[in-house]
Amino acid sequence: MPEPTSTATTASAPRVRILALVVLAIVAVCVYALDQFTKFLVVENLTEREPVEVIGQFLQFYFVKNAGAAFSLGSGSTWIFAIIASAVAIFIVVFAPRIRSLAWAALFGLLLGGNLGNLTDRLFREPGFGVGHVIDFIQVQYFPAIFNVADMAIVASMGIFIILTVRGIPLSGKPATDGTPDETVESPSEPQNPTKDAA
Repeated sequence: MPEPTSTATTASAPRVRILALVVLAIVAVCVYALDQFTKFLVVENLTEREPVEVIGQFLQFYFVKNAGAAFSLGSGSTWIFAIIASAVAIFIVVFAPRIRSLAWAALFGLLLGGNLGNLTDRLFREPGFGVGHVIDFIQVQYFPAIFNVADMAIVASMGIFIILTVRGIPLSGKPATDGTPDETVESPSEPQNPTKDAA
């Protein structure tokens, strides 16, 4: 009895892994494309540092070029952020085959897409390769920073990370107690031998 179950589980593992990789890739591509498209529209249609009201004062488009990280910190070390972003992207790509959970796959997809979105700015926008300024344009009233779609995706990935960690969901998507069914499947075969011996 245990052999068909273990065989089925082994056979389904590659499919689960491939599905997780597909989800990660789709989310990352969608986030990256949306980020770069919105930045293109901003650069082409908005004037730098001139606010455009979307929902009154609550939500505005305010086009700025950010040479630093969040809250414009480290504006003189843009190349360091470019190196860190590159390292994060490489880590996600290398680590991705270990993911089985679709929720974790979506998390890493958001992180990868957002990371690549801002990394593209740092590598290819003015003033030069590796020190380019990130395009920020979303301003929410009382929020102390201007951000973009890539930033939103990165923050969302952090929120999902906290939720999955609190709920104890591993990268495999299965709780740690999932190993017990293999033991319980074997238990029916054990009492059969004493019965035959007694007969």
